[in-house]
Parts: sequence; C-alpha cells; structure tokens
Amino acid sequence: MPFEGGAVWSTCELKLALYYIDGSDSMRSKTSIKRGQFLAASAAAIGAAAASTSFASAQAEVAATMGGAGKPSIVFCHGLWADGSCFTKVMGPLQAQGYDCIAAQYPLNTPENDVTFATWAMDVVKGPIVLVGHSYGGTVITAAGTDPRVKALVYINALAPDTAAGETSQSIQQKFPATDVLKHIKVVDGRIWLTKEGLQYFCGDLPAAEQQLVWATQGAPAANIFAHDAPGVAWKTKPSWYIVGKKDHTVNPDLERFLAKRMKAKTTELDSSHVPMLSQPDRVVEVILSAAQSV
Repeated sequence: MPFEGGAVWSTCELKLALYYIDGSDSMRSKTSIKRGQFLAASAAAIGAAAASTSFASAQAEVAATMGGAGKPSIVFCHGLWADGSCFTKVMGPLQAQGYDCIAAQYPLNTPENDVTFATWAMDVVKGPIVLVGHSYGGTVITAAGTDPRVKALVYINALAPDTAAGETSQSIQQKFPATDVLKHIKVVDGRIWLTKEGLQYFCGDLPAAEQQLVWATQGAPAANIFAHDAPGVAWKTKPSWYIVGKKDHTVNPDLERFLAKRMKAKTTELDSSHVPMLSQPDRVVEVILSAAQSV
C-alpha cells in the first residue's frame, strides 16, 4: 500500500507496481484492484520513493524516536511455547522507568532465521542494547549478542550453547537428565506442540487460567530446531546475568547452573517454574535492571 508524506515503498512493492503497469494478464486475473486506481497510487508511491533517501534511513529515523535518554534499549527473545507475550509483565515496569522494550517475534523455523528476526527487532530501537533470552531464546541471544550494539545479556532459565566448541542446544541438554515436560509434547505436521497435560511442568506455578493462556498462545517450533545453532558465542565476551528456576521441569536446573557458572554470570536462583517472568516478574525486573544499569 502507498504511504503518505514521502515514505518509501519496499522493493517488493515497487516491483509489484511496475509489474502491474507493464500489463501482465496473469497479474490482472489475480487482483481485484481497479487498474486506474492502482496506476494512480503506484505513480504517486514511485515518485515518493525516488524523492526519499532509503529504507535504511527510514529505519534510522524510527530508531531515533525510540530509546530513553541515556538508557539502553531492552530486546526480548522468547523460547519454545511461550511467545513474546510472556514478557509483558516485566516490560511494563521497565517502560515505566524509561526503558524502551521490544520483543522479537520469530517463527521458530531455524536458529539462523530466528537470529535474523532478533536483529530486525534491534534495528528499530536505539543502542546500546540489553538482550534478554528465555529458554531457547538464550540460544538466540548467544548468537545475536555478538552484535556490537549489545552490551549485556540476561538469560532466563535459558540455553547457551558454545557453538565454537561444537555444542548445540540439543547436545548440552543431553548431558543432564531429561525433564518431565518432554513426556508431554507431540509432533503435528513437523511442529512440536506442548500438550495441556504438560502445562504443570512448564508453568505450573501460574494460576490455572493463566496456564491456559500460555497454552493457547504457544509458538510451536520445527521438530529439528535443536539440531544445530546459529554461529556466535556472545557470553564469552559480553557481561551476563542468569536466572535459575529451581523448580524448572522444562530445562534442567542443574544445566542452568552449569551454564551460568561457565559464562561467569551474575546468578539469581528463584523458586520458580520455567517461566519466572510470569510467576515472579518483580524479581526478574530486578535482574534486568541490574544488567541495564551496568551499561
């Protein structure tokens, strides 16, 4: 669609406009837009695009309007089953203190693709940046955190493989006893779904109604998502914070402790399930603030 005020159409939109103008019969047969209206809109949009600087400049302008003065932006990366909405309870208090927050929403197809989505989220906020990863989101921030804009990492019950040493999210979990949640998943059409029976092992310290919301908004990953990971090990060079869930039945708490110790993270242990940002958001906010205030 065309934008007003001289903004830029994407390359795809411009090609679509030119393709239609060229008179393709197949395109006409697939669209309900009247040709005259489309031509007028396309001409205006193409003119605006030619007069503008670039999409990258537009991104920079968006980023310039965001970010609290003198404070880092905070970018959240979700794991499996609990999507970006799982961070809402901690985002509100952080925003109230002047921190700009954004949650990357990615499709859980491949680690490389998810890291790309996380990078796009970083592109629309001002640096410096604190990356926060929950569960598999720790794998995402481990790779995405090598970006020079990232100054601190916060891991919440999270994975953090050393891909430089040949580790994967799968291989590090296999070093510790399997957790209860793995008995309550099912694969449908190549995606891994958490069953309702598994909620007690994923977010059992939440009220029953809230557990149902977690299930209803879950993101189902590709069945082979743990087979390999995106390159980059940010925790080797960036200061890190780690929250261990002592009652976690999704990621083994002893694995969490091992990862926290290995990365020399400032570690906090909570009597929580796998989702302390939902069950104990105040404590999670404290840890994130500690990381943000160090930047």
